[in-house]
Amino acid sequence: MSSTRPSGPPLHLRVANKKAYVWDVEDIAAIRAKHRLCGVFTGTLPHLSQQNLFLGVPMVLLPEEVVLLVENESAVLIDDPKAHLEPSVAELQRWSAQENELAQLRLAQLAAAAKDSPAMSDEAVRKRKERELKRKAAAEAKAAAEAASSESAETHSSIFKPPEEVAAPPAPVDVQYTVVIPASSTPFEWYNDSACAYTTIQSAKDAGIWEYPSDLHERAKCGVFRGLWEQGMFMGGGIKFGGDYLVYPGDPLRYHAHFSASVLDSPTSALTPMEIVAHGRLGTVTKKSHLLCGWDDEKKDVSYLSIEWAGFG
Repeated sequence: MSSTRPSGPPLHLRVANKKAYVWDVEDIAAIRAKHRLCGVFTGTLPHLSQQNLFLGVPMVLLPEEVVLLVENESAVLIDDPKAHLEPSVAELQRWSAQENELAQLRLAQLAAAAKDSPAMSDEAVRKRKERELKRKAAAEAKAAAEAASSESAETHSSIFKPPEEVAAPPAPVDVQYTVVIPASSTPFEWYNDSACAYTTIQSAKDAGIWEYPSDLHERAKCGVFRGLWEQGMFMGGGIKFGGDYLVYPGDPLRYHAHFSASVLDSPTSALTPMEIVAHGRLGTVTKKSHLLCGWDDEKKDVSYLSIEWAGFG
């Protein structure tokens, strides 16, 4: 499968603390649809902030995915901390005034939308009145209970006065609020990455913002990852299944993994019988075959061996 770079400007991978992040949702879509890479979402969603099943931007890429994109000339590495500029006091004041003006504009739009909202149906009005009556009855019962509990503290000569009617809380207004968030990141006024973009892995290493691959095992992982990717596969983390990668025949949202893959630094790397048995049985139990991927660092080539548990007799 061809690994030529698709047309269009290169993707910007923003590097901080030796990790590559993608913030632009258009870039995230291109990485998955055009480059067949999945990454991992690490940001919490505003309406699901206390869970970790469905996450949002930014996307963090595996080091092998970063190397693949940069070597294919599909992406550049950005030194993100250096790209942030320090604004002056006057610029901060101007930015604050613009934000206040934008907030007032949005409030005016919400007020106009609420005013122009269609009238409620008779059924909706009836249900609202029922809710209001239930809240009012609950409030009266609560007030009566509080008055009865405090009656013992009063003198016997006092005359019990029923609690005053407690006003029901205001009914909620059926208005939908929409917060407009741009789908793609626009260049920020105090962000300039033109002087800290690196088009090769070596130049990023020389600048000290990137260091992968740094040894034989990491080169082997990059080579195996590229070899599987060039065959049209999607890869994800495979630590849960006893390997380095899970190998999918298509997008993981549509397919189950067919293989779990382990990277060997050499095609002649030694394996114990226990490792072979463990890989074979674990792969079979999880309905996968296990791939042993041997990297030849001299030939820059990968050899594959599939292990699958089988019964005898």
